[in-house]
Amino acid sequence: MSIRAPPRLLELAGQSLLRDQALAVSAMEELPRVLYLPLFMEAFSRRHFEALTVMVQAWPFTRLPLGSLMKTLHLETLKALLEGLHMVLTQKDRPRRWKLQVLDLRDVDENFWAVWPGAWALSCSPEATSMRQTAEDCPRMGEHQPLKVFIDICVKEIPQDECLRYLFRWVYQRRGLVHLCCSKLVNYLTPIKYLRKSLKIIHLDSIQELEIRNMSWPRLIRKLRCYLKEMKNLRKLIFSRCHHYTSDNDLEGRLVAKFGSVFLRLEHLQSLKIKLVTFFSGHLEQLIRCLQNPLENLELTCGYLLEEDVKCLSQYPSLGYLKHLNLSYVPLFRLSLEPLGALLEKVAATLETLILEGCQIHYSQLSAILPGLSCCSQLTTFYFGRNFMSVDALKDLLRHTSGLSKLSLETYPAPDESLNSLVRVDWEIFTPLRAELMQTLREVRQPRRIFIGPTPCPSCGSSPSEELELHLCC
Repeated sequence: MSIRAPPRLLELAGQSLLRDQALAVSAMEELPRVLYLPLFMEAFSRRHFEALTVMVQAWPFTRLPLGSLMKTLHLETLKALLEGLHMVLTQKDRPRRWKLQVLDLRDVDENFWAVWPGAWALSCSPEATSMRQTAEDCPRMGEHQPLKVFIDICVKEIPQDECLRYLFRWVYQRRGLVHLCCSKLVNYLTPIKYLRKSLKIIHLDSIQELEIRNMSWPRLIRKLRCYLKEMKNLRKLIFSRCHHYTSDNDLEGRLVAKFGSVFLRLEHLQSLKIKLVTFFSGHLEQLIRCLQNPLENLELTCGYLLEEDVKCLSQYPSLGYLKHLNLSYVPLFRLSLEPLGALLEKVAATLETLILEGCQIHYSQLSAILPGLSCCSQLTTFYFGRNFMSVDALKDLLRHTSGLSKLSLETYPAPDESLNSLVRVDWEIFTPLRAELMQTLREVRQPRRIFIGPTPCPSCGSSPSEELELHLCC
């Protein structure tokens, strides 16, 4: 039988103080630091809004990571806190104990609240508090500098989400006193006007990850280019299912050139992902040559590339240090793969993930990429399913992976010889062929997680993943 630990004296003191809100409010300026966090958490959980309003006005720490305490924004709580902040920010002489520099509404830094009050006598010193901040998120500021409010935003929520609407309005009305910082911004199925309204309020150089889905390419480039150019600390840029309705190749070229000019300003970009890449077919070089920083992650998926697009991949220094390359579901069966082989040789010392799933690569093209692939000593993940391979071609491919000692997850298609007239697997033929392939592989190295055959698996329904063990269930 477990015995529940009795409440600590600090807990009891906080609970007693909150029973009399008038007393709690009057005591804030003199409240010992060791009581501040447990009292705030108690007021927060019991929704003592008046106490929260006053507590935030005398906040003795440089950060308030509210997002990790409030997983989902609660409007009344948010209003109480922002009301208290407004009173402080508009004062000429601010409270002597108030040290707040950053209000963090992201779900981060749970340790701030997890350290129990007994440890705060030591850990709440200015030095210890400063060590818990990151220089990037919370640089030192002088007195009366703007308060930074950090939040990750999904723009699809803004028209409906009362908390976000209230926060945006509050920040907009206090321009100069408050900087809204957003490290991650996602736009999903939202009219472009909502995204532009958000970008007018957010400090653009705070955005590190931007994801835009379901938007017209021409509109995106015309309406958002001026904002994108100011995102100077952008590290990750994702365009998913962005479409276009023009067949004018010259117009596309001009739009891509304008878009490429954005990349001249993005000196910290490390990851570029474009799903449905069709808009850039024939113009990819215009984009790649504008990249200022070596990319670590390049994903061009679910679209079409032309011969000249593939050629440019190995020609520019910005792609010479890739860690992750994803060309899944980009048909490559009519193209020469020598440029792709050259790129693999170029990035052999850094490449960790290579995804060529569903590229319809024919076994006659395989020899162009095997020398480069065999040099990728850091490769841990290789997806090659849904391509057209004979048994002999697959055996040759497996032998060329003999030096890839770090390879821990790999997928391969069923050989052509095992497919019937409907391009479906004939299991009586496939089973012994797969055994041959596994024997060939084991002669050169011991696999870890491997998937050979159609995906998902017709027997168990599983697809390749990091959690999948050696897959031979079919």
